[in-house]
Amino acid sequence: MNGPTAAAPGVETLYERHEKVYPREVDGRFARLRTVAVWLLLGLYYGLPWVPFHGRPAILFDLAARKFYLFGLVLWPQDFIFLTWLLVLAGLSLFFFTAVGGRLWCGYACPQTVWTQLFVAIERWVEGGRAQQIKRDRGPWTREKVLRKATKQFLWIALALWTGLTFVAYFTPIRAVLSVATLGQLSGWTLFWTVFYGFATYGNAGFLREQVCKYMCPYARFQSAMFDRGTLIITYDAARGEPRGPHPRSIDPRTIGQGDCIDCTLCVQVCPTAIDIREGLQYECIGCTACIDACDAVMDRLARPRGLIRYTSQAALEGKPTRLLRPRIIIYATLLSAIAAAGLIALLNRPEIGLDVLRDRNVLYRDTPHGIENVYNLKILNKDEHAHRFAIAVEGLPGIGVDAASAVIDVGPGEVHPVPLRVIAPAGAAHGVHSIRFRVSAVDDPSRRTVETSRFIAP
Repeated sequence: MNGPTAAAPGVETLYERHEKVYPREVDGRFARLRTVAVWLLLGLYYGLPWVPFHGRPAILFDLAARKFYLFGLVLWPQDFIFLTWLLVLAGLSLFFFTAVGGRLWCGYACPQTVWTQLFVAIERWVEGGRAQQIKRDRGPWTREKVLRKATKQFLWIALALWTGLTFVAYFTPIRAVLSVATLGQLSGWTLFWTVFYGFATYGNAGFLREQVCKYMCPYARFQSAMFDRGTLIITYDAARGEPRGPHPRSIDPRTIGQGDCIDCTLCVQVCPTAIDIREGLQYECIGCTACIDACDAVMDRLARPRGLIRYTSQAALEGKPTRLLRPRIIIYATLLSAIAAAGLIALLNRPEIGLDVLRDRNVLYRDTPHGIENVYNLKILNKDEHAHRFAIAVEGLPGIGVDAASAVIDVGPGEVHPVPLRVIAPAGAAHGVHSIRFRVSAVDDPSRRTVETSRFIAP
């Protein structure tokens, strides 16, 4: 537990001195599930920059070229609406899974949790288990202690730098990053983000650990707004466990007026935030389920039913049924499904040609021998990775057409090509303001086409 800070005689302080938390290693079904999640998520993070796709990384955010590659999909700044879509989906997903199963995100998928588990695993591998670490940290500095601490720091720093390089590799191809990194020639933004992201990983996962979850993460503060009495949370069954206390294994605790909890405190020792789950739901609990595995192992040794600490709802603890299909769950699921489907359909059917039409407002119209003329400025974006020749047509009025000199335009891959365009309608074919449509299609692939509307002004 934390103790008070040292203060001058006669002076009291309201602050507590932070003491390092030494979480005990635990095994169980939830621990194995967390291990699988760590391997999967870290495997994706460190592995995706190495996956090739058509001569480039499968995922690459090329900020210089303003292109974002997601396997066969190429997104442009004009497609940033899909970023909003992803953020909305992420927010609704957080609400949905929290309402169903509490802090599932925090316990299994949060980067802080995932990297902390990796750093703690390295620490255990180098310095030993919980008891060994406590004994060594409280003891004097010896040659072995210095060697183990230095080895741990070296591995932590190496992992943090590799994490930073991998982060940069999502914006610059990994092989290009490594070629300059091995020569010690990292510079500019590449060096800054490698060091910055590596330092953040090293500090958060190596030193701050549970302090990030308890004091820095805002989610811990507003998570209760997403809970209701049907939410599955990690809960201690006080009716079964109390009054707690040690007792012989061969004796039924009920016969001596005690509960099933033997007060072994293993649930506290395995907790990464050092809380006592038996004191009820606390905002520091990140839902890692380590206390469930520890308590189940004790119950197995005592030949008593598991579940003294378990996933359950407050309604179930009160003897009421737990309903999965509750109004907020149905609303979240409906919104998630609708937004995901709408966004996916829009993404799959997005035009591969970008077209902006801006009417020249300097002159409303010109009366020429060929008819009434309006001038427009078009910007054609070729979202493909290959050059195309595009044909421009206009419709909406009888006999309306475009200047032949600008009717066909060559646009390079990823290029935004400006086109000043004169549109002419026969005299007498239009009066006042009319709506017209510009059609742009690739000559070599008519399926690549788009339409944009504008106004045509006549006397």
